[in-house]
Amino acid sequence: MRVRKLSSSNDMTFGSGALNFYVDIPAAVAQVVQTSLLLWLGEWYIDVTLGMPWIQGVLGKYNLATADATVQDYISNVQGVTDISSYASVSNQKDRNYSAAATIDTLYGKTAVQIANQSLF
Repeated sequence: MRVRKLSSSNDMTFGSGALNFYVDIPAAVAQVVQTSLLLWLGEWYIDVTLGMPWIQGVLGKYNLATADATVQDYISNVQGVTDISSYASVSNQKDRNYSAAATIDTLYGKTAVQIANQSLF
């Protein structure tokens, strides 16, 4: 797996040749998971079947167990992910935020993934 690195502001990096890429390492898969979670289902007009089903399984009327199951299922189906070793989440109904942390097994080793303060409207 070859993935272009993102900067701290989530912009693609350029100017360093091969150093601008993650190649066959856990960080590549972690970045794909992170960016995949940012794409909402139906958001990309070219293929509306891609994206995380935030509205359909996490936001609003759904409880934390349903939200966790939806997010874990989505992560499990991202290219390069073989298993989720650990998963913990917090839902703050007052502030309407959902945060989670996971340790995932990838084709290249273990890595951590953070979902920080996803707004629940």
